[in-house]
Amino acid sequence: MPKNSKEPKQNTNVLQGKVAVVTGASRGIGLAIAEALAAAGCDLCITARNGEHLRKAAQKIKPHKAEILDKACDVGDPKSVEELFRQVKKQFGKIDILINNAGMAHPLTDVEKLKWEIWQQVLQVNLSGLFLVTHAALPLMNANGTIVNNLSVAAKQVFKGMSAYCASKFGALGFTEALREEVRGRGIRVVALIPGAVDTEIWQQFWPEAPRERMLSPEVVAQAVLHAIRVPTGTVVSELTIGPVAGTL
Repeated sequence: MPKNSKEPKQNTNVLQGKVAVVTGASRGIGLAIAEALAAAGCDLCITARNGEHLRKAAQKIKPHKAEILDKACDVGDPKSVEELFRQVKKQFGKIDILINNAGMAHPLTDVEKLKWEIWQQVLQVNLSGLFLVTHAALPLMNANGTIVNNLSVAAKQVFKGMSAYCASKFGALGFTEALREEVRGRGIRVVALIPGAVDTEIWQQFWPEAPRERMLSPEVVAQAVLHAIRVPTGTVVSELTIGPVAGTL
C-alpha cells in the first residue's frame, strides 16, 4: 500500500484485546488474516467446514499467545451458524472484528452446462453464508467495530464460465454496500476487500496451470486488511482493492 504524508497515523497497539471472528480460516487468505490479527494482539474465533484443517490452523496461530476458539461451521447452514455464534458469545461476549472470508468457486462451465446443484451451492456459501454470519454477528458488535467482506475482483468483473461465482460476488458487493449504510450510524465500518489474483488453492478448481509466482501472497493481502482495520475511527475505508486480475498475469 503506497505511503504518503497525508495517510492517517496508525496506533499499532489498537487491536490489543480485540475479538475477531474469521470464517474460512483454515487456509489461504483466511488463515493469513487470522495469523496477522493474532500477532497484532487479537483473540480469535476461527471457523471453516473441515474440523481437522481448522485444528491445524489453530496450532499454527497458537504461538502468538491469542485466546483461540476453533469451531467447525458451514456458513451456508443457519443452524451451524447459530451454534457458532452461541459459542462466541459464551467465550468472548463480544465481537470487534468480523472477517467474512469463507467462499467457494466452481470449475469453468458455461451456463447451459452448469448444474443446478452447483449454482445453489455456490450462492448458498458465497451470498447466503455472508448474510447468515453477518446477521448472527451484528448483535455482538458495538461502536468502533469493523466488518471486512472478502469479495474477489469477480464482484466487479465478469469471467467466462464463472456465472455462479460472479453472480454470488456481485450480489455480495451489493449486500456489503447496503450493510455499510445500515450500520454507519452505529459506528461500525464495513470494508469490501476486492483482491485480484492471490496464490491460494482456489485456482486448482478452474486454472490449475495459473502462474502462481506472479500472484500476491495471502500474507500481503492480510497486511493490507490489517492496515484498513487499524486506521483511526472516523477514517473512511470502504473498499480495498489489491492485486492483479487474471487477465494481466
